[in-house]
Amino acid sequence: MLAHLINGISLGSIYAIIALGYTMVYGIAKMLNFAHGDVIMVGGYVSFCSMMYLGLPAPVAILAAIFVCTVLGIVVERLAYKPLRTATSLAVLITAIGMSYFLQNAALLIWGANPKAFPNMFKDVEAIEIAGARVSPVAVVAIVANLIIMVALTLFTTRTKVGKAMRAVSEDKGAATLMGINVNFTISLTFAIGSGLAAIAGVLLCTAYPTLMPTTGSMPGIKAFTAAVFGGIGSIPGAMIGGILLGIIEILARAYISSELADAIVFGVLIVVLIFRPTGLLGKQIHEKV
Repeated sequence: MLAHLINGISLGSIYAIIALGYTMVYGIAKMLNFAHGDVIMVGGYVSFCSMMYLGLPAPVAILAAIFVCTVLGIVVERLAYKPLRTATSLAVLITAIGMSYFLQNAALLIWGANPKAFPNMFKDVEAIEIAGARVSPVAVVAIVANLIIMVALTLFTTRTKVGKAMRAVSEDKGAATLMGINVNFTISLTFAIGSGLAAIAGVLLCTAYPTLMPTTGSMPGIKAFTAAVFGGIGSIPGAMIGGILLGIIEILARAYISSELADAIVFGVLIVVLIFRPTGLLGKQIHEKV
């Protein structure tokens, strides 16, 4: 039971890191970037190529993945989303889905459809024993990384000038512009941070589940978005809590109920939660004056 719980927290931590990217973009730019899951896949491929073809050590490969995904996030925002700042939500949603398919097909053309075996970055590190349960090193790294990222993002958005500018843009773009805040730069930076986090999540995901293909990020991206909604989209602590709870539910469902029904159970729990808490666990109810 303890081993399943730790594995659930580990998987949930990966979901949480991805969900943080969703929640930041939605909280600040009010956009649902459904191409975010495919940035995870790009991060996995960049780190894979860096290690297998260029012979770079794992830490350098991770940094390369973060750099490429950060640049990719900025490019995607500038080309696909910036022209739609004043467009309807439906137009933005369709564009996000189109960008997702574009990245998947680009990966298909570049790397092919055959799955690739992702190298084990922790092959020389022995499993850790906790209360009789053997825990893989990647599980520990995922949990610790999630905690560090969440604390760092919370401090960044509450203590730094740029973070406060992000919160101002989230509240009111027009008022933020009048106060001298560069809204375009702030939104681009948000996409850059979210995409950098997606790269970290991609490396952790591919290390834990070492199969890499153009559709690798699709289902984790959907589940991470579910986690963001579960915890309260727009809330950084909510993304972490939602991700961890989702991971625990999924692993326990696989272990004790059915591996085939695990995904259905996860989404079923989300539906039940949203019936009673439409804004998610930590989401705030917004009242608009008419």
